Amino acid sequence: MTDERARAGRAVAALSLGTVLNPLNSSMIAVALVPLQHDFQVSVTTVTWVVTSFYLASAAGQPLMGRFADRFGPRRLFLFGMLVVALACAATPFASSFAAVCAGRVALAIGTATAFPSAIAMLRTVTAGSGVGTPRLLGRIQIANTSGAAIGPVLGGALVTFLGWQAIFWVNVPLAALAFVGVMVFAPADAARERMPLRRTVVESDVPGVLLFITTLTALLVFLLDLHPQPLWWLLPVVPVAAALFVWRELRTRYPFLDLRLLAANRRLLMVYLCFAVFNVVYYCAFFGLPQFLQQHGGYSAGITGLLMFPLAAVTIAVTPLAARAIEGVGLRPTLLAGAAALVVGAALLAFAAATTTPWVVLVLTAALGIPYCVVSIAMNQALYSAARPQDAGVAAGIFQTSRYIGAIVATTVLGLLFSAGTTAGSWLAVVSVAGGLAVVHLCLVVFARPRDRTGGAAEAAPS
Repeated sequence: MTDERARAGRAVAALSLGTVLNPLNSSMIAVALVPLQHDFQVSVTTVTWVVTSFYLASAAGQPLMGRFADRFGPRRLFLFGMLVVALACAATPFASSFAAVCAGRVALAIGTATAFPSAIAMLRTVTAGSGVGTPRLLGRIQIANTSGAAIGPVLGGALVTFLGWQAIFWVNVPLAALAFVGVMVFAPADAARERMPLRRTVVESDVPGVLLFITTLTALLVFLLDLHPQPLWWLLPVVPVAAALFVWRELRTRYPFLDLRLLAANRRLLMVYLCFAVFNVVYYCAFFGLPQFLQQHGGYSAGITGLLMFPLAAVTIAVTPLAARAIEGVGLRPTLLAGAAALVVGAALLAFAAATTTPWVVLVLTAALGIPYCVVSIAMNQALYSAARPQDAGVAAGIFQTSRYIGAIVATTVLGLLFSAGTTAGSWLAVVSVAGGLAVVHLCLVVFARPRDRTGGAAEAAPS
């Protein structure tokens, strides 16, 4: 039993390392935007595509990878994803164009998107016979994911300062290799699966739905980001047409990419997605906007900027277990309301950066941002599984991840628009105004959403 317990622990450690790569890479890039902009001579709006491309690929990839894990085997898919990560990150630093860097980020997003659904699917077999409770191991993966996004700017700042922006890709190679070896050695083999023809796999992957989803978002983003100097008016009608075709396709197909019927039948679940998307717009406006502002307006280097973001990581790591206990102790709704109120306060405090970027002020601001990040993240995961029917848990989790990426995409678009004329105190106040207003909207949504408390393993299995 002791050997089985140790083996399960090592397997979960390897799975956690793999799953942390997606949130880590979503946040490390925050301190590399300015160096990338200078190296490739691109505008502020253009450089946001290195973030947006990652989120577009992740938004489309996460739900698909959940299906592929069931189809091909979670262990097999996890190992494939780590290979994609290692190859993409070994090659991207040698890119000669900004478009090639974005392509590398897309490959990185697809590779890392395999990890979380594969890890969740493997946990039952990993823990079988070990005597270790699945909820406890799921909690480790959740904390790793939450902390991974928070420590990204700190790690990214150190790498960019001493080794250049290329290092934020290179660092993934040994991490992916370690995760690959750990799962290869310690995770049990996949159960035998029925061989299916390629045609059936393609049909059930809803490729037309995925393409229409990406077309809708991309057309909208390109139109918004190119408002100056000359709007691309021909793109404007593409958005509603592509969106209408997407809805039509998803309602007609037997295997929808996004199950719109599920959303229509469960308004409580729809409110969870809406709340989480708005929360992520607020959070990523600050998470990506503050490092740019500190570097371009405050004159800080990438390394110092990363250090100034460190309180966010420290507070997240310290408060996340407390937030989980608060949900068990006082309930989901009070905890979520407290997190939403803290988000309003944190967003409002960001305005002080327009008056001064003195280090101690920035440290206070990033610490204040860490509290709502971890509290709302944990609580929204619980709300997801309280609202979703048990038989819909897998599909619901995939859409939940997509709502996170949509919020992040909207945030990077807002930053691209508001910083297009320069990263000044005035443009930062505009960002804070948008973030603060949406934080109030988020609080109101939480008040009216009234999520139910539901304890059990499903709640603890929520993704972070």
